[in-house]
Amino acid sequence: MRKIVITGPPPVQILDIAGPLEVFANAVFANAVPANSPGYEITLATPDATTVLQTNRGFALTNAVPLAEVTGPIDTLLVTGGPGAESGTYDPVYVAWIAQAATRSRRVASICTGAFLLAAAGLLDNRQAVTHWDFCDRLAREFPAVQVKPDPIYLRDGSIYTSAGITAGMDLALALVEEDHGHAAALAIARKLVMFLVRPGGQAQYSHMLSHQAVTSQPLRELQVWMLEHLREPLTVDRLAERIGVSPRHFTRICLRETSMNPGQFVDRMRVEAAQQMIDSSSMGLKEIADATGFSTADAMRRTFSRILGITPAEYIHRFKRPIKS
Repeated sequence: MRKIVITGPPPVQILDIAGPLEVFANAVFANAVPANSPGYEITLATPDATTVLQTNRGFALTNAVPLAEVTGPIDTLLVTGGPGAESGTYDPVYVAWIAQAATRSRRVASICTGAFLLAAAGLLDNRQAVTHWDFCDRLAREFPAVQVKPDPIYLRDGSIYTSAGITAGMDLALALVEEDHGHAAALAIARKLVMFLVRPGGQAQYSHMLSHQAVTSQPLRELQVWMLEHLREPLTVDRLAERIGVSPRHFTRICLRETSMNPGQFVDRMRVEAAQQMIDSSSMGLKEIADATGFSTADAMRRTFSRILGITPAEYIHRFKRPIKS
């Protein structure tokens, strides 16, 4: 059995624990692990001498194991985030335990702001790492030896893995299962949990689509929904302006103010992100995807992809539809 140890400084973010726990548990209970492959034995460890781990929502997780009782080799050490990890004060005894436990672990991973504990233990020195988008700048300031990358959902640097905010822990756990047991096992778990095997957007934890949803203009928010339903049609400035009842010039001003993009850039961005989602979650060919998202040809989609993301659709598939590698 592969020994998975999940721990974090209390109070922990409850979903940082529950999300990855469900992924690994379903590898066992959903019969996703191949018969000739070792399954997972999951241990919840608490930094103090109790058997209770406090969470950020007032609920306590019981049946935990004190760290002193976590002995022997560890397959995967998973350190979670939450208010306890974000306090800026790191218990030296706990940090020393993490550093020591890492030496007997095949791999070490952090969920969300659990990256601060790995950094405090020196495990992220001169390594690439990610954490919740709202804490990336702080991680870089507090631990300048860490090469913070704010965009990825998760990162691997050698035997150390880090993940972005909260639910990204499930993405990472699923990737670890795929690394251990193959694509079919990970896909079976993703279906069981009704989640994407690869999150739409692939590499961006705080996507432009999410930022578009934060616009303050109600007409523009409603227009975005309409645009997503009509991507195959010509989305000219005149048509979009008419849709929300303003002049083309005024619409351009609204678009620049709310999205920092002109209307053409905004349409291209929405089409690219819609294409990313189709690549991530369907078996459609690139020509079909280009047609479905309003690009005149697959080559036009390739050029727009390259301009916006810096990679072609084919490169995107190669990078983000395979298991993570060093």
